[in-house]
Amino acid sequence: MCPRLAGAMRLGPRPATLGLLLLCAAAAGAGEAEELHYPRGEHRADYDREALLGGEEEVDEYVKLTPEEQHKRLKSIIKKIDLDSDGFLTESELSSWIQMSFKHYAVQEAKQQFVEYDKNTDGSVSWDEYNIQMYDRVIDFDENTALDDAEEESFRQDKKRFEKANQDSDPGLNLEEFIAFEHPEEVDYMTEFVIQEALEEHDKNGDGFVSLEEFLGDYKRDPTANEDPEWILVEKDRFLNDYDKDADGRLDPQELLSWVVPNNQGIAQEEALHLIDEVDLNSDKKLSEAEIMESQDLFLTSEATDYGRQLHDEYFYHDEL
Repeated sequence: MCPRLAGAMRLGPRPATLGLLLLCAAAAGAGEAEELHYPRGEHRADYDREALLGGEEEVDEYVKLTPEEQHKRLKSIIKKIDLDSDGFLTESELSSWIQMSFKHYAVQEAKQQFVEYDKNTDGSVSWDEYNIQMYDRVIDFDENTALDDAEEESFRQDKKRFEKANQDSDPGLNLEEFIAFEHPEEVDYMTEFVIQEALEEHDKNGDGFVSLEEFLGDYKRDPTANEDPEWILVEKDRFLNDYDKDADGRLDPQELLSWVVPNNQGIAQEEALHLIDEVDLNSDKKLSEAEIMESQDLFLTSEATDYGRQLHDEYFYHDEL
């Protein structure tokens, strides 16, 4: 697993969301995922659909749509992306739409999980219900005693996040609190917890910062090697050029946040610029409906439509979004 994704996924024991999958692809750099996505430098649109459309069921549903229905739903989505209704999609409008899509699916995922976890259907997920869903039993542990099982030991942090997400006197989590628990990166009041969790994980000397050495974790160079492996060089470059904004050789809490939380905004902006570069036929830096329909296959294998998934979700193509 790529180191940055590992940090992000420590936010909770949940299935990888679209944002996290994209994050790993981005962090892979010139690795295997990049080579599969761009063999010999050429973009494979079908790779996007295979990897992120959502599985065989969604692919089958996509194939079942007639071309006429695909056009109708895509045109409806285009109108919704066009916030100022001027007939063109700008980089800003595309980016905003993609970010909204990321958040929508994160919330929908949490809503589905909420139903599964709420064993007694009382509209609240208790800590015991969460235990049973995750481990088929309630795990009892003393706050000051380490558990033998490393996976169960990590459960201690889940309890802290559970308690932080709980905003009222009810011992269980309502739906909004459960969303905050499952996706703390989407909720402002969980930001401090996310930072503190990351510091506890990586700040080994307790100075409130994460140094490059702490950032790289347990890595030690092979004494017989002349240089670091490529992935270490990539991570060092990322530390120096992406995260350490003030160039002081360490990550402060806000810089740390940009590492451990998926940067959906950056991913969305990058995809928006990619779409404009590929679809903009007259080089005016914006997309018309005609240009999009001309390059429909490319548009339907991008984050702008969640790789075609939005054509099957009324939330996106229905007129009253």
